[in-house]
Amino acid sequence: MRSKQAWGVGLASLASFMMALDSLVVTTALSTIRQDLTASIEALEWVVNAYSLALAVLLPTGAALGDRYGRRRMFAAGLAVFTLASAACALSPGIGALIVSRALQGTGAAMVLPLSLTLVSTLFPPRERGRAMGLYLGITGLATFSGPFVGGVIAEGLAWQWIFWVNLPIGLVAILLTALRVDESRGPGGRFDLGGVVLVSSGAFGVVWALVRGNAAGWGSAEVLGALLLGVALLVAFVLWERRAEAPMLPMRFFRLRAFATANPANFLVFASLYGTMFFLAQYFQTVHGDGPLVAGLRLMPWTATLMVCAPIAGRLADRVGERAFVVGGLLLQTLGMGWIALVAGPGTGYLELLPALIVGSAGLTMAMPAAQKAVVGAVRPQEIGQASGAFMTLRILGGVFGVAVAVFASTGGYASPEEFSTGFAAGMGAVTVLAFLGMLVALGMPGGRAAAVAAPPMTREREEVHE
Repeated sequence: MRSKQAWGVGLASLASFMMALDSLVVTTALSTIRQDLTASIEALEWVVNAYSLALAVLLPTGAALGDRYGRRRMFAAGLAVFTLASAACALSPGIGALIVSRALQGTGAAMVLPLSLTLVSTLFPPRERGRAMGLYLGITGLATFSGPFVGGVIAEGLAWQWIFWVNLPIGLVAILLTALRVDESRGPGGRFDLGGVVLVSSGAFGVVWALVRGNAAGWGSAEVLGALLLGVALLVAFVLWERRAEAPMLPMRFFRLRAFATANPANFLVFASLYGTMFFLAQYFQTVHGDGPLVAGLRLMPWTATLMVCAPIAGRLADRVGERAFVVGGLLLQTLGMGWIALVAGPGTGYLELLPALIVGSAGLTMAMPAAQKAVVGAVRPQEIGQASGAFMTLRILGGVFGVAVAVFASTGGYASPEEFSTGFAAGMGAVTVLAFLGMLVALGMPGGRAAAVAAPPMTREREEVHE
């Protein structure tokens, strides 16, 4: 790996690390925030949802801005927005200010995350891209590994504001090194697809609003149905617009590519299953086992550690044998692991009875994620990777929101007793199992074999010669 490639992977991974850590530590510190700011449950929910909503809605815009005005420039600008918003979160005098600041964090993350994937993808030829993405996910996995523990420590021993202050030194270092070590690049064309940005952002807002509000307002309510129908209508209008636009932000011809059209929905279901699992696990250990936030975080570490350890290995092997085997096999393992938990979880179920299934499921997700990413960006030409990355990241975030909504909707329990919560937990894990199984079926349609792993369009082969 050359110096420029190492710096690119390192900085993209550092940015992803910061945002993954922020999401996890916020989740485990919510009870402390509620007590300090005297927040209602509904307001506390928006501390999480404001970030997810802004991120999901603006991801395509972040990718388009990078292609138009420069990927390094917009990557650094997104880091600056996220870092400043983190300081605003820490300084928030009330829950309202915290929610607004969290939305600003999501805005910054929407500029950074798709461009971090683009930076990694454009630095490596197709035959080396899986290894690079595995490394990228492995470093991100360090945040996933440490996040529950860090959040538990902060929730029990420090002021909750420190979950946001920790972003400042990381953000400042990342901005400085990006300016010094990353070359500028742009996507195809010179026009900014304003119509496409407005339509896809508005459509995504409607869909995500419906998913976020569905369980609270009721899935049959006018608010949820209206937002969902309007969102879908705007997304259909976006597709029609992009088919006729001179410089589309997401060319519809991408969906004629088998790898792009199958790996994206499979990835959607990978993250739906992941986030549905993540939402319930920490609560299960605290509500049923009676653990505090710190102990619950420690119990989650073997599950989250798998991502850090296995992602680089899975990415490297995907370069050799192809992506389909890893996406299909990974989702099969997640199906088996979560299916087992759905069957055995109860008030008297011990931690060691659940641990093997958690590790199997986590290993499966770790196999699937870098392979799905590699399949999506490998399906398009190098100058189009930014557009493909924006679509991939948007579906990833939407998948996470969808997975939580489905898991909560399927849950039939409550918080009144460990027995009642266990009932809901088992039902939620059953829903997560179904999502993983559906993803496996979709992934069977991906191109298979080693030839698919190294195949590339003509423009990609030219770039590969440059790297050689």
